[in-house]
Amino acid sequence: MVFKRLLGSLGVGGPTVDTVLDPGPVHPGGPLTGQVHLRGGTADFEIEQITLELVARVEDERGEEEREGVVLFDRFTVGGGFRLAEGEHRSLPFTAHLPWETPITELYGQPLGIILGVRTGLEIAGAKDKGDLDQLTVNPLPVQEAVLEALGQLGFGFKSADLELGHVGGTGQRLPFYQEIELAPAPQYAHAINELEVTFLANPGGMDVVLEADKRGGLFSSGGDALTLFTVGHEGVEHRDWNTEVDAWIRSLVERRAAHGSHGSYGHGEYGAPGYGHHDGHGHADHHHDGGRRSGPSTAAIVGGVAAGVAVGVVGGMVAAEVVDEIGDAFEDEEDED
Repeated sequence: MVFKRLLGSLGVGGPTVDTVLDPGPVHPGGPLTGQVHLRGGTADFEIEQITLELVARVEDERGEEEREGVVLFDRFTVGGGFRLAEGEHRSLPFTAHLPWETPITELYGQPLGIILGVRTGLEIAGAKDKGDLDQLTVNPLPVQEAVLEALGQLGFGFKSADLELGHVGGTGQRLPFYQEIELAPAPQYAHAINELEVTFLANPGGMDVVLEADKRGGLFSSGGDALTLFTVGHEGVEHRDWNTEVDAWIRSLVERRAAHGSHGSYGHGEYGAPGYGHHDGHGHADHHHDGGRRSGPSTAAIVGGVAAGVAVGVVGGMVAAEVVDEIGDAFEDEEDED
């Protein structure tokens, strides 16, 4: 991933910046490494600060109309406080750690439709310039991968994924948005669920897995949303029977409505208290060592949307690039307003 830009605020002859991220996958909470390459212009410049900013395309469903916008969710200072001589070439290595709640953008190499970007900024003698934007690809943590794999093994199919502005009540969420992964129901739950939404909220100690079911209405009951939350740790992922455990989560979610009655949606960005359970994932199933992680046809099912008949990856390749360009345009508009 490379970002290049001639500093427009300094005009012709200003320094250029070229940020290159190291190859290989990155994960929530993990390191983001690379180098910022600077090339001096036609004069000496004082480089006051070099920053990397993480941005995301986020949906805002609050209010009467659904809108999309760009949210900056983290910023790292990777250098500054030096003079860049005329024509000088200088490279600055950096290591920055992604927030634990950074959304995942792909699963087994298949894009989920989540657009994250990184942009480089320079501050020189009080003049600021925002560098070009490029896409950031984030792979799931082992526990996220295990849960999604189990859902695929159980027959759930991928429909879509997005980022919603707001907070999940009752959790320690830190970012201003959360990720929803929408799944078509497995055949054994199709009579009770229209759609299953999964939200991961990671932290250094573990992971909150929020499940929301868009429930089907019956002859004597209305539909509505049911939701619950389970907490799991990062350790011992390979020693757990995830199919059994996740299936127990789904059954608990489906049975919750029978115990508490139908209740409305949590709205946009805030989970309500009715029917909101908090459980330790370790209590739902015996844990067995199954000889390692499984990766079979179910992976294609959840990534490719086979069970739902929906193909994933529509935001990939040139489409993803176009979306990133749109995000860049949105930032330029914001800066013009400033």
